[in-house]
Amino acid sequence: MATLYVARSSKLSKWASDVGLSKNIYKVGVAEEALKPLVAAGWAGETDWIVVKKQEVDIGEDEVIARLAAKEKMIDPNFYPKLKGARGVFKVPPAHVEDHIVVNRAMAGEQSIDPVKLKPADFASYLIHNALH
Repeated sequence: MATLYVARSSKLSKWASDVGLSKNIYKVGVAEEALKPLVAAGWAGETDWIVVKKQEVDIGEDEVIARLAAKEKMIDPNFYPKLKGARGVFKVPPAHVEDHIVVNRAMAGEQSIDPVKLKPADFASYLIHNALH
């Protein structure tokens, strides 16, 4: 069974913020093999990647990327040479994640509306949910 993962690099996030993309940049992919060596090798010339969240799935990487690209902006590696051909790097607006959390809370029947303080795990959960549904 394959593993769907969402990874984050603080160095790439800083770079993306500096060039005007957003600091909320995440790499989404599906791996058949062990994740540890794959993450250690890194993407986009950075080696400080960490897996924020992962989940076992039975779909391929092409399908995951196609589903996410329909909802979120995938950064084209041809426009940004820094990415060095890395597929599946997405720019995620915080407003989309906040809306997702608020709707899930409302559907669960929670009455309190507390302000949402977003963490990388929230972005990862959002991306995984959209990749699978």
